[in-house]
Amino acid sequence: QVQLVESGGGLVQAGDSLRLSCAASGRTFSMNTMGWFRQAPGEEREFVAALGRAGGTDYADSVKGRFTISRDNAKNTLYLEMSSLKPEDTAVYFCAASSRVLTFWTRSNEYEYWGQGTQVTVSS
Repeated sequence: QVQLVESGGGLVQAGDSLRLSCAASGRTFSMNTMGWFRQAPGEEREFVAALGRAGGTDYADSVKGRFTISRDNAKNTLYLEMSSLKPEDTAVYFCAASSRVLTFWTRSNEYEYWGQGTQVTVSS
């Protein structure tokens, strides 16, 4: 089993930056693809970014050029650096992980492990 705990959310203004962290524990050596998803009120959970074990990345078009996903293997921590934040980025952000090498990184049902989420609110 893998446990994921997000942190770093908060209330910021449009244009600000924020860094989310996802601390992993348990069978972390089994993790392959890791990702970030978000869910706004009344909306479905949507893909934000993913990072493969070999270092490949993928981003939603809405965050490309503004968000950066990275991982510190020594600390078993996944990060999401967010800059130029917009009100439409407001959502609960979830960390996810899969023990499998995924073909479709953007599909939430491909991921086995999820954190509890951290709220990000961007005011205009």
